[in-house]
Amino acid sequence: MRRATGHAPGRINLIGEHTDYNDGLVMPVALRLGVTVETTARDAPIAHLTTDASVAPREASYDLGAERKDGTWVDRARGVTAILAQHGIHLGGFDAEITSDLPLGAGLGSSAAFAIALLRSLSELFDLALDDAACVRFAHAAETEFAGARAGLLDQLASVYGHPSGALLIDMRDQAMRTIPLPPSIELAVIDSGTRHEHATGGYNRRREECEDAARHLGVASLRDVDDLPLDAILERLPPPLDRRVRHVVTENARVREAVKALGARDDARLGELLSTSHRSLRDDYEVSTPELDRLVELSVANGAEGARMVGGGFGGSIIALAQHGEAEDVAGHVLEGYGGGHLIAVVP
Repeated sequence: MRRATGHAPGRINLIGEHTDYNDGLVMPVALRLGVTVETTARDAPIAHLTTDASVAPREASYDLGAERKDGTWVDRARGVTAILAQHGIHLGGFDAEITSDLPLGAGLGSSAAFAIALLRSLSELFDLALDDAACVRFAHAAETEFAGARAGLLDQLASVYGHPSGALLIDMRDQAMRTIPLPPSIELAVIDSGTRHEHATGGYNRRREECEDAARHLGVASLRDVDDLPLDAILERLPPPLDRRVRHVVTENARVREAVKALGARDDARLGELLSTSHRSLRDDYEVSTPELDRLVELSVANGAEGARMVGGGFGGSIIALAQHGEAEDVAGHVLEGYGGGHLIAVVP
């Protein structure tokens, strides 16, 4: 009986949020948590999936070649097999056993990690010889074209190319990448608020539409094209809330550039300041934070973090808090005590 296994990690994004689909700059860090998919070939042209994650359904089957969305997590698997078929890659039937230590819906790239792990497992099982670039491309298409979440490429690129000990600086305009080591003086506490989002049905798609509307107003292909123009003059040409959305994207790209400098100079205080400023921008200009995320950020800074911000698409999920080496767990403990819920997911690196 043929068997194969694929694994992919989740990610945090140090800074550069909601910039990826605007051809901007991002800095993800791979987590040591992720998704593993073990597949076994079967005779009938059916995909049968089981998972240990606390999601519904825990078990599902569908006919290959007849993939139809039902709004559950299984749509990510249906998307993968449907997209492969669209590209002339027809699979045999398979069973897939999915295990994960990565919380779902916490803003840590779980959907992308699942899709990449499934693709890697299927590639081995059916000798597809999919390389990393193909896995990124197919996983992204499954998320956007099939599942309907109009996300950028950040999560897939981070899951495939990211490192747990360095920030992967990606220029989304040309996908140029370089890894910037995290200084040994810092740790990042990843804290789950316990509240959940769903990109495909939440406000995420609306934010992308607003950015596209703003680009049309300004006569540019993407908001990256206005990075070097006088910001005030740009904003005067836009109605609300498009002006606020553009201000976030442009200033967030600038913060990524400043974060690169801060990491190089090992200026932890400056890096923390940039994270906190990023959160305020996501809260006020991009309007994707929540009272729970805001509270976690406030508690983090009040309990010794150099800075903190929400991470991921928003509308729930997690925050990251920048602490000095050896202090992240203590900071998180005080934060969670004050918050009265949530939990510490990981300390990075």
